[in-house]
Amino acid sequence: MVLVPCPNATGHEKLSAKKWLQFENIIKAKNFWKLVFKPDEFGSWPSNGLVIFLGGIFLGKSSLIECIRHWGDGFWLLLEFGMQMCLMLVSGYLLASAPIIRRFLNFLTDLFKTPSSAIAGLAVISMGLSWLNWGLGIVGGAVLARLFANKFTQLDLRLIVTVAYLGLGCTWHAGLSASAPLLIATPGHFLESEIGIINVGETIFHPFNLILTLVVLGSLTIFVWYLAQWTPLTPSQMLSQRTQLKTTQIPATANDEKSYQGSPASFFDKSYCLNGLIGIMGLIWLIITWTDGSLMVTINSINFLLLFLGIILHKNPQSVAQGAKEAITFVHGIVLQFPLYAGMFGIIKGTGLSDVLGNGFVSIASTRTLPILVYWYSGFINYFVPSGGSKWVIEAPYLVSAAQTLEVPIHKVILAYAWGDMATNLLHPFWALPLITATGLEFREILGYGIVIFSFYFCLVSMAFWFFF
Repeated sequence: MVLVPCPNATGHEKLSAKKWLQFENIIKAKNFWKLVFKPDEFGSWPSNGLVIFLGGIFLGKSSLIECIRHWGDGFWLLLEFGMQMCLMLVSGYLLASAPIIRRFLNFLTDLFKTPSSAIAGLAVISMGLSWLNWGLGIVGGAVLARLFANKFTQLDLRLIVTVAYLGLGCTWHAGLSASAPLLIATPGHFLESEIGIINVGETIFHPFNLILTLVVLGSLTIFVWYLAQWTPLTPSQMLSQRTQLKTTQIPATANDEKSYQGSPASFFDKSYCLNGLIGIMGLIWLIITWTDGSLMVTINSINFLLLFLGIILHKNPQSVAQGAKEAITFVHGIVLQFPLYAGMFGIIKGTGLSDVLGNGFVSIASTRTLPILVYWYSGFINYFVPSGGSKWVIEAPYLVSAAQTLEVPIHKVILAYAWGDMATNLLHPFWALPLITATGLEFREILGYGIVIFSFYFCLVSMAFWFFF
């Protein structure tokens, strides 16, 4: 267990704690920041869940048993949200793995004739795909990186992969699959009793968010175009890139090569009939609910649309099943993380730690500065918890508390959180794995470009929140 110092520390906590015989290792409060940044100097430490756990005890004024109770009570709170995020990834993957989409991506690649136009086009496409759906951005980005690398050997492969990753770092949480904005627009979400339902017109489709998205897309496109001019490759480097690409494989496309013979079930496995019937039924339902005014833009409605589009665009049920099977390999992180983060939410909310942390924000922020502070803070935390949906559950209680105290509109805090959450993805390998796998690179090889682009992007968005929000 880790003893976390409280704001009212007297300096004698270590002596007192030793008498309790409850701690394997006790660190003086003056060494707190060294513990945070260089924990290995003090031995092996548990996960961040236990740090929050004891923070709830000391700062939230709850007993150990009470913290355990709150942790267990919150553990299964996010089952629905976790399933929604799994479906978001699977539906995006289904779209990206459909043969017609792969052909469309090939068509887009053929539109660009020069290396400079190619890198600019790749930036626009990758950010656009991620704005539509982050799962589509992950898989589509990996496919595009490979296609552009094979065609434009004059371009630095490291730059190509970084640019293909831009969508996950710069646009996805401002788009149609944005976890936090869609969650609070969905009836029954975990904060509904406190903030109600906030529709996407106040978040995703808010003029500030749309304009900032366009500014980021345009500015980064120009920026990476200049980067391509500054980093030409030598002939030996181009040869090395081609050799490397030959030794790696692009992520598999869902296919229907396997043959079935002799039964009606086999016929339907290879036939488009079921795909067309089920897909059209789904789209008709969407049209009916939209025309009668009952359709809302929520996580469920977006997932519904993307899922049935994916079914329609695949050739047969076998192809859909293969695409879903490939997508499932990417959802293990969501399945494991969400219950643990839900437990953290239970501790933060149940122990009163949310009020303590919220008051901390209130003490250093004002109505004017809270959005930009949330943007910076969310980006910092994202480096350690790279999951936009589950991290929102952890941060939301005290960020909402601070916003209500300072009378800052909740939608401003949500947008600040969303933009901060995705910013540091450019510095983190978690969502880049399909990209680097498809091209044979290691994340450290693209980190240099990631840092350069992140620095430009971070300053641009910070100015937007400071001067215009």
